Amino acid sequence: MVTTTKEILDELTAKAKENPSLRCNLDLRNPVDHQSQRMLNALELGTVMPIHRHKGSSETCICIRGHFEEYFYDENGILTDTIDMVPGGVMLNIEKGQWHSLKCLESGTVLFEAKDGPYQPLSPEDIMEV
Repeated sequence: MVTTTKEILDELTAKAKENPSLRCNLDLRNPVDHQSQRMLNALELGTVMPIHRHKGSSETCICIRGHFEEYFYDENGILTDTIDMVPGGVMLNIEKGQWHSLKCLESGTVLFEAKDGPYQPLSPEDIMEV
């Protein structure tokens, strides 16, 4: 059993601040070879999240702490929607294949993220250059 405490969130945030990408995640799968992805993602101001898609999975996001915006794009890279994500706000389910990105708006932001299937690194065709 994993209980997510303030101390765990603070530790994850500290690691994100030290990481050149300004992000750090905590794997919540049990066992680690489970066929889904569940994680906490700590984000810091300035982290770069490219516009990307997951062709084989939907993605569920919930803001646990802090503040971020999720951005949605069409096939031409045109911004189509922005969702404000704060604790106690919306739970977001991003459809399989949907182009999206996010921007961290507050230091110490942590989100819960879940995807179908095992981890698959993004391929170049799943990252949009604009």
